[in-house]
Amino acid sequence: MAGSRAAIRYAKAVLALAQDQKAGAAVAKDMDGIVKTMTNSKELRSMLSSPIVKPETKKSALHEIFTGMNAVSDGLIDALIANKRINLLDNIAEQYAILFDESQGKQLAVVTTAIPLTDELRSKVLAKVNDLTKNEVIIENKIDESIIGGFILRLGDLQYNASIANQLNNLKRSFSQN
Repeated sequence: MAGSRAAIRYAKAVLALAQDQKAGAAVAKDMDGIVKTMTNSKELRSMLSSPIVKPETKKSALHEIFTGMNAVSDGLIDALIANKRINLLDNIAEQYAILFDESQGKQLAVVTTAIPLTDELRSKVLAKVNDLTKNEVIIENKIDESIIGGFILRLGDLQYNASIANQLNNLKRSFSQN
């Protein structure tokens, strides 16, 4: 999910607060739990986005579901409820994870392929990306059969599209211009 500007701002603020309180890793663990829980629970996502459910109900449900979290994470939930932005929670959690990894010298590279990467290909991609960034890189493989073959590499704001679908579209455009 692409990060909204509001989610990125909240994530940056939470990261700054967490780092001030020496709780960056603990909050990262909380945010990972939030992402996993919300990804696996359509009901929770529906409840949070529902205008019918009272904010107090949403708040108590979230504190019940996510018990034992760091005070910074609990504060985020309270602030989002107060500001009527709780629907951004999963997006903020995803953005926090990215920002925290970057602050630790790690970077996420998303490789989209038509079929899952083999271990051999994953190591080759990892080696090439490590050469380019000089940071520790975590590879996430997304499967999208519509690209037909090849790959799309997304690293931060940069994207390299070497998919067959992209090459066919480029060829189609060049024929239509002539």
